[in-house]
This record gives sequence, structure tokens and C-alpha cells, in this order.
Amino acid sequence: QVQLQESGPGLVKPSQTLSLTCTVSGGSITTDYAYWSWIRQPPGKGLECVATIGYGGYTYYSPSLKSRTSISRDTSKNQFTLQLNSVTPEDTAIYYCTRAMLPGLAPDYWGQGTQVTVSS
Repeated sequence: QVQLQESGPGLVKPSQTLSLTCTVSGGSITTDYAYWSWIRQPPGKGLECVATIGYGGYTYYSPSLKSRTSISRDTSKNQFTLQLNSVTPEDTAIYYCTRAMLPGLAPDYWGQGTQVTVSS
């Protein structure tokens, strides 16, 4: 059973950098065809895929966030990390880390989600 656990600050000031880490257990982030994503849900809005990193290191970024976003991984720790620069209150959301087997498929595993609030 794959388990994902998000960690990071719950409160970030505007213009600062948000850094979130997902720790994966029960499976390797280098598992063939596994794609690991950060998905967020702002209050009252739908889900948005922020960034994805694939088993071979392939990366995808939401076009609207690409200039501010970086996703990376640490295979020795079985973790992947999201950095979102120059945050604004519009980045306030619940952030989930997820796994999907092949890009474009719905995630089959989700973390519990972590609330991030951008406020001074």
C-alpha cells in the first residue's frame, strides 16, 4: 500500500517561497510509469495540477504557474518537493501530493492534504 505524506509550512507571507515535501512509503518514486504530482484546491474552486515529476525525471508544470514553480525529487529519501516562488493570497489552497500510473490518468493514491495560507 503506497502512502504519501505532505509536509511544509501552513502559513506563508506574500512574495515568499512556498516549499512542500511529499514523503512516499510503500513504493518507490522510481517505480516504472509512476508519475508524482502536486495538486491543489483553492477555497471554493476545483482541483488544479500544479506540477508533476515522472519516474524517469520527466517534469510538467501548469502553464499558468510554470514561471514560479519547480518540482524536484530525492530518490535516496523517496521524496519529491514543490517550490512555488513569489506566492500571493491566490496561492492559498489545500495542497495534495498524488501518484498516477501514467500521465493523464486519475491519481490512484493521494496524501491527506496540507492547508497552505498566504497572508501577511
